[in-house]
Amino acid sequence: MTFLEQILSSLARIGDAVVLQEVGTERTASFTARQLLAQVQVARAYLRRLRLKKGDRCALLANNSIRWVAMDLAIMAEGLTAVPLYARQAPSELVAMMKDCWPAVIACGEKALGEAIVQEWPEAPPYFCFDNVFVAGREPVNSPVLAVVEPDVVAIIYTSGTSGEAKGVMLNAGNVGHMLSCTSGRLGRLMKKQTGQDAVFHYLPFCFAGSWIMLLTSLLRGSKLTLNMDLGKIAADMRAAAPDYFLNVPALLERMRKAVDEQLWKTGGFPLKVYSKAKGAWARKHDGKSRAGDSLWLAMANRLVFPTIRKKMIGSRLRALICGSAPLNVETQLFFMMLGIPVLQVYGLTETTAICTMDDPEGPVIPGRAGPAISGVEMKLAENEEIAVRGPNVFPGYWNRAEETAKVLRDGWFHTGDQGEVDERGNWKIVGRIKNLIILGSGHNIAPEPIEDKILQQLPGAAQVVVVGNARGFLTALITGKVSAEKAQAALDLVNKGLPHYKNVRAFRIVEAAFTIESGLLTANGKLKRDLIAERFRNEIDAMYGAAMTA
Repeated sequence: MTFLEQILSSLARIGDAVVLQEVGTERTASFTARQLLAQVQVARAYLRRLRLKKGDRCALLANNSIRWVAMDLAIMAEGLTAVPLYARQAPSELVAMMKDCWPAVIACGEKALGEAIVQEWPEAPPYFCFDNVFVAGREPVNSPVLAVVEPDVVAIIYTSGTSGEAKGVMLNAGNVGHMLSCTSGRLGRLMKKQTGQDAVFHYLPFCFAGSWIMLLTSLLRGSKLTLNMDLGKIAADMRAAAPDYFLNVPALLERMRKAVDEQLWKTGGFPLKVYSKAKGAWARKHDGKSRAGDSLWLAMANRLVFPTIRKKMIGSRLRALICGSAPLNVETQLFFMMLGIPVLQVYGLTETTAICTMDDPEGPVIPGRAGPAISGVEMKLAENEEIAVRGPNVFPGYWNRAEETAKVLRDGWFHTGDQGEVDERGNWKIVGRIKNLIILGSGHNIAPEPIEDKILQQLPGAAQVVVVGNARGFLTALITGKVSAEKAQAALDLVNKGLPHYKNVRAFRIVEAAFTIESGLLTANGKLKRDLIAERFRNEIDAMYGAAMTA
């Protein structure tokens, strides 16, 4: 039975239970499993009228919604290949990806999206809007036999393209089926013997692999998935959803931690004193340097302060936060652990069907690491400490790019491009991207990400830090955000003290405007486009080195 058959069977079994809910708009929309299945069958009938062939690509260009879910399931059920695209990306970038895979048709959440594509690409394939599909009274498909088998490519998900054009990652039904078995199993251990539905909150775009896997896992498990439709209302929607768990990126958890600190500083008085003392005690406990009285402050905070923070921030029933897409700062993970909220880290790439490792809910969870390899997956360190992966989660290749595929799939192993390390218990840590390595003129190889994270922790007003220095004599940095030169220098001085001399950042430039997706300097999932940043700020970088050399 394929993963799609399992999902549709699960939905049929739970019938009238609500499985999807949209919040954050003027009205809340809820769909039962039965209603979702009906929408899927309506969408399948619409697709059949288009006379598409098995394997044809169908681009899916829309923001998260219940109708997105129904269309995605319908595309796959009809034996087509879904190509989910990020609606916020520039039309030129979207067109470049569609020209690569050349879809037979484009499914748009809104007419404006389709019009923007046609304006950029007059020869574009035909598009249709969700409003044309999900019309009251439309007949469902009359022969709902699934046209999917394990080797079939069910999705092409485009990678971020941090150092070049995006590549289409083909994922087949076997990849997805294995992954859903693993994710559902881990979540089952988290929820243990709880009866009834899991409550899950979701705000990340479905077009990203990890987000899509969470969606499919929720449908498979019959969970109630609450979709945030307005990013400006995440905090309120999160509390209202009262989730058991939800998927995060590090940036949101960092903001949540800083918001708590700021609120308590404004509140002041006894709660701030207890909180501050408990934070210090917790840090010392983690470092194995506890003092007399620390346990008292922690006990007091656990009774008087931490429960209130948990309730106001997330609600009372949360069992764990799940975090992926990038390594989470250890300080932030420890902060949530201090509040009694486990943070389960996940590591993976689109090419590995989103996941290679997952923290086990039954522990132990090691801060700063992303847990052991999931069931059926092998991992090892190859040349230059590069992580290599083998297993049923590894993609069959890039769409129409045999040469690129051969570069990363060698002797049955997928070479991730990530530098890592693994402890004696098999828990993995991601150090950085090999292609991001800075090689100084002295020959030292330096991963910039850990240094950037340290500087950001000491510079709350900064949006991004980009360390540069390839083929140079020393490191420098671009710092975005509204920060003063004095504070930036103080942060560098503090970080440099704990680093070897060749990792010291000796100069910086402040760029007030943060890098964004719209400016073309961040990928669709928020990662730095380092090559483009270096090119666009070449003059500023050259000036840093010129000034430092003459100082």
